[in-house]
Amino acid sequence: MQRATIERAVRLAGLELPGDADFEVTGDEPVLPSPHYLATGAACARVLTGLAAAELWRTRTGESQAISVDAAHAAAALRSYMHLRLLDRAQSPSVELTTRQRVLTGIVRARDGRYVQLHQSFNDGPAILEELGLREDPTREEVEAAVARRDAFELEAAFIARRVCGGVVMSKEEWAAHPQGQAIGTWPVVRITRIGDAPPEPLVDGDRPASGVRVLDLTRVLAGPTCAKTLAEHGADVLHVTAPHLDRPGPFDIETGIGKRQTSLDLNVPEQADTMRALIAEADVFSQGYRLGTLARRGLSPEDLARLRPGIVYVSENCYGHVGPWSERPGWEQLGQAATGMSYREGLASEGGVPRLAPAAVNDYTTGFLAAYGAMIALARRASEGGSWHVQASLSQTCMWYQRLGDDNAMDRADPGDVRRFVAQMPTEHFGRIEYLRPALSMSVTEPHWDLPPAPSGTHEPAWLAR
Repeated sequence: MQRATIERAVRLAGLELPGDADFEVTGDEPVLPSPHYLATGAACARVLTGLAAAELWRTRTGESQAISVDAAHAAAALRSYMHLRLLDRAQSPSVELTTRQRVLTGIVRARDGRYVQLHQSFNDGPAILEELGLREDPTREEVEAAVARRDAFELEAAFIARRVCGGVVMSKEEWAAHPQGQAIGTWPVVRITRIGDAPPEPLVDGDRPASGVRVLDLTRVLAGPTCAKTLAEHGADVLHVTAPHLDRPGPFDIETGIGKRQTSLDLNVPEQADTMRALIAEADVFSQGYRLGTLARRGLSPEDLARLRPGIVYVSENCYGHVGPWSERPGWEQLGQAATGMSYREGLASEGGVPRLAPAAVNDYTTGFLAAYGAMIALARRASEGGSWHVQASLSQTCMWYQRLGDDNAMDRADPGDVRRFVAQMPTEHFGRIEYLRPALSMSVTEPHWDLPPAPSGTHEPAWLAR
């Protein structure tokens, strides 16, 4: 892939490459069967994470290094969960949906001929069924018939009023004219802002770019966990925190849990909330993907944490962006694609022209990579100039960027090749031997890798490792 292609993609992302950026991308489009340039975007995102890690290394040692990305490997990383195998079990985990998930998640035609993306999320199923006037366990045909009795935008408005997932499949032109599309239209794919004063913090001694960096990961499927996992591939101490009452997503949790320690805290219990605040006080990065305002109500907003821990790097990921009328709406990969025009364009490339999803978790994984890039850039700035920092990324910003790259890829010639050359194996205590996709990035001095196998939630104590 030509260097100019990556340079253009970076400009379209609203970002800048360092003048001495030393990188190479091997291979070229088309890789995945999509009219969008998915391998280009994925490769660009991985180049950016590599350059940010290299900057941390140079800050630490004064030594530069070269970055290399294979375009096919980067494209495979957009479907990383599909490459997870539990080798010592008769059946490896798969993304099997429950009956309700199968009937309440998908693109459905409405009465006015428009299409609606349904998504039952973790807990939205009962409210969606109530809005559609359906019993507890409907068939897919009953769901489609119920949607067919409603106009698309009217049904979307009802979902918004109920604060649940679901929205109209729009074209990119419609999204550009939409108040939310306009609100984030000029934002870069990742925004890094200083939110407080703090003295410079040199990186602690270590043999990897993020050695000694403490990352508190309060995220769930899939973008947020990918951010922290990407920091872990450069040596960060990542502590993933969940709560006993939260649903566990199975294979996604295993795949994005590689490289992390796992603990559990219930913030409704005062003593455990105190433990969380003690962890934050000694953290370097706090990464969260909750709906805007959720953590602020618990005193864990970016400004709160900048006061509690001056010098914190606070990472926020969401679906529709951090400003605008939809900034507090819940959303997922599918809803980001539907709103911004990607599903619409994918459908135009399909037989029959019915909207469909891109053949990868494009927004999720890429947003995670971009958020990790932002976190490492902020850590480098903290080391040189001090300050507390806020890193913001969203699925919709990422999806808009992919569409800026173009939508005329020669998808009929797409060939990902043999992706098994990108996998590795590791032993685990809880899941036996696993096979997983290696980091889609190579560095000439500090080769990215994960030191820790995945583990179930609550396996580890809520405490930092010594450094």
